[in-house]
Amino acid sequence: MAWLAATPKPDERTRRAKREKDRPGISRLDAMKRHGVEPEMPVNPAPHIINRLIEVGLVEAAGMGASPMSWREINDWQRATGVDLSAWEARLLRRLSSEYLAEGRRAESENCPPPWRAPVTAREREVEQAQLMTVLG
Repeated sequence: MAWLAATPKPDERTRRAKREKDRPGISRLDAMKRHGVEPEMPVNPAPHIINRLIEVGLVEAAGMGASPMSWREINDWQRATGVDLSAWEARLLRRLSSEYLAEGRRAESENCPPPWRAPVTAREREVEQAQLMTVLG
């Protein structure tokens, strides 16, 4: 999810990065939608855990950005919803929040591969070839 939500940026040392620094970027998911590509997602063996992670909040606002969700946030969510998480579920939610944040930062590189392997679809291949033809003529 973090990889799709990230807005990739070119390497700061390139001329393209200097040209595009004031241009607002779009997330990978928005770019895929724009090109009619449906992202392939890995199998989710525990959808209830991911649903809880999203409900609690993937990350928290911090002083100068985001931080993983705190234990306080997890406890407050449990109290407000009446859901009693086991210790391993609470630890897992906190770890998933940390991993989401870390992957989001890694995924800001335009060369960052997705954290899962998905077969390349025909539509993705068409979009890539069209972009190459635009660049190469």
